[in-house]
This record gives sequence, C-alpha cells and structure tokens, in this order.
Amino acid sequence: MTSPVAAASFPLQIERTLHAPRAAIWRCWTEPDLLMQWYCPLPWRVTQAQMEMRSGGRFFVQMQCPQGEQVPCPGVCLQVETGRRLVFTDACLQAWVPSPKPFMVGDITLDDAPGGGTHYLARGLHWNAQDRDEHLKMGFEGGWNAAADQLEALARTLRWLRGAIPA
Repeated sequence: MTSPVAAASFPLQIERTLHAPRAAIWRCWTEPDLLMQWYCPLPWRVTQAQMEMRSGGRFFVQMQCPQGEQVPCPGVCLQVETGRRLVFTDACLQAWVPSPKPFMVGDITLDDAPGGGTHYLARGLHWNAQDRDEHLKMGFEGGWNAAADQLEALARTLRWLRGAIPA
C-alpha cells in the first residue's frame, strides 16, 4: 500500500544498478568539480556547482543549454546521510528562504548492490501533478537515465578507498 506522503508527492524515479563503487558514486554527487562533469545529459552542461553537505546547506547548480542560455537552479540540502542518501530541494533558495516557485525535491539513495556495484534510486518528488507532468515532458526518464550513464562512467574512473564511507 502506498503511504499518504508518497501518494501526495507526485514522484518520478529511476532505479538501477550502477557498475561503480558506492563511495565513487557518492563523491560524484557531493564534490562540485565531479558533479559538473555528469549532472546534465549532453549537450547540456553544468557551468557552476556549489554544495554544502548539511541540512540547510546550499545545493546550487547552474546549467547551460546548447544555445548558451544559463539556467540557475538554487536550492538547499534537506538531508545528508554520508554515502547513502542525499535529499535536496529548490523549495528554498538558500538556508530556509522560500522559493517563489518550487518545482521538486530530489531524493538520491545509494546502497551496495548484490554482486557488486551500487543500487541507485533517484526520485523527483513534485508538489502537484502539473509539475510532475511538466517534468515528464521535459524528458525526465531519458534525461535522468542519460545523466546516470554519465555518472556511472565518471565514477568508474575514480580512485576510491574501501571503507571511505560508512557501511
């Protein structure tokens, strides 16, 4: 049975196994220089990323479309469980200053996958069906899967230390 909170959040999600260590995937999500290399599906790109990995900390990404237009995406971290979970939103511009037009909450969950790699669950939770449907029209499934492919490819190139994040 779906919980009332989940039913009211108008979710979209991708769930898959990424063939890279969880520690490397986490680094790609939490280190600005790495996030800039994979976060947008090509030919889009990230031109700026700033993150403070704590509740209320800044989570800012500026994307650039192929025609050169800059798209700032200010937000904050809501929950950070090192190595396991990152929840962020554009509902706040910074700290707890409300956004005039919130769009979604991003909820990223990482677990060790049976047989190796990382079980990757990326959810976009929306305030209403209209925003969810707009996200679908923007290419949610193809875009988030393409970005996950880029994330996996980058993470596979990183050096990481076993035990670098909590089990």
